[in-house]
Amino acid sequence: MKPPSVLIIDDEPLMRLSVMDALKAVGYEVKAAATGDEGIDAVNKDSFGIVITDLRLPGADGIQVLQACKQRSSWTEVIVITAHGSVETAVEAMRRGAYDYITKPFSMDELLLIVDRASKVLALRQENLILREELEGKFNFEGIVGKNERMQEVLEKVKLVSPTDSTILIIGESGTGKELVANAIHRNSPRRDHALIKVSCAALPETLLEAELFGHEKGAFTGALRQRRGRFELAHKGTLFLDEIGEVSPLVQVKLLRVLQERQFERVGGNETIEVDVRLVCATQKDLKKEVMQGRFREDLYYRLHVVPIVLPPLRDRRDDILVIAEHILQACSTRMRKTLKGFSQNARELLLRYSWPGNVRELENTIERAVALSRHSEEIQAWDLCGFPPCPFLGGKPQDACGFCSEGLTGAKARTGAMETLTAAREEFERQYILDVLEQTQGSKTVASRILGLSRKSLWEKCKRYGITAKDRPGDEE
Repeated sequence: MKPPSVLIIDDEPLMRLSVMDALKAVGYEVKAAATGDEGIDAVNKDSFGIVITDLRLPGADGIQVLQACKQRSSWTEVIVITAHGSVETAVEAMRRGAYDYITKPFSMDELLLIVDRASKVLALRQENLILREELEGKFNFEGIVGKNERMQEVLEKVKLVSPTDSTILIIGESGTGKELVANAIHRNSPRRDHALIKVSCAALPETLLEAELFGHEKGAFTGALRQRRGRFELAHKGTLFLDEIGEVSPLVQVKLLRVLQERQFERVGGNETIEVDVRLVCATQKDLKKEVMQGRFREDLYYRLHVVPIVLPPLRDRRDDILVIAEHILQACSTRMRKTLKGFSQNARELLLRYSWPGNVRELENTIERAVALSRHSEEIQAWDLCGFPPCPFLGGKPQDACGFCSEGLTGAKARTGAMETLTAAREEFERQYILDVLEQTQGSKTVASRILGLSRKSLWEKCKRYGITAKDRPGDEE
């Protein structure tokens, strides 16, 4: 494996030349800087595996160099050079992440030994990374499952654009996995060692969103009691994910355009120009081209964002992925809930394939999680486990007696309780038994049960009273 590149920072010319010659003689690629500021500039421009820096330097000192190195890459190993009287400062550098320190005067063999140890640490990390990438199929698509041809094309595009700094626009309906794609782009980019900052543009009004993105100075507006850095600053050297970018107001659109063009901005209420290095990934449910035509979105910003568009197909257009995703979610939920469910019955599989899934993967995930939580079977999820009660999600909330799969559940309830005089009585008995089953699964907690059933706590309390469900009817203690 190729030796790591080394940067030596020292204001003594003879020391710089001596260390450079010794390192080059054993095969290292070496660069040098005479001041702390020059060293920080070099670190920001190039990638170094090892940085050797004196603690006392003109301009920025060795501690500041160390901080700059770790901010640029947590993998860079820093070796500090110190005089006898500055050992305490060297120890402080170790606390801040330095690999080792060496005191003057030192022998060149001693320094080469430390550099050799640091090189072996870097080589071991690189080897572990390669092995991990091989185990993960050489690309981290955590949470993204699918064999559909359109989805495979999407994933191939994600692989191609992740190593670049291009701006990405992810387009898709709610629940299609836009945030998962943004995560994959960041995790497989050169910026993965830095922050991935996420902002939901639809969740904040214009004034708060502007301050959230760009930060604000103390006293900029009522309640601004101190200076606050914005998300662009927090994402420096990393990735900023702006969800629902189509909801951004015209004022914020102007400021976003400037950041994309010039890589600089001012905080709200401030005059200082701040420069940032951020990779921007955006997502939207809207047709931004149509928004431009209707005057609600700036055309120049649209073209800045639309550098690499990634369109995620809805689940109804990738039906061959429904069961694949469902099995993946089932295994994850079963493990988390300590159950031994291994699959879906034939009727359950038919029901999953027949439904249109307007909420896409998110709706599928919620449906299966509920089914796993409430299932009374040890081997398979049944169709009536998926339907739930009330209302049946596969009928858009319509009465369950219209659903053949729900009828199976009602038939089961009738078999357990004997003959019913009317369909209303059958449904009420099924509802009563279903509430009891949920309370059993939640160990009597009405708070958790109401959340699973999709009821308010008050509504659940009223149904328990109506059906005579008391503390002795269910296991566990009430919250």
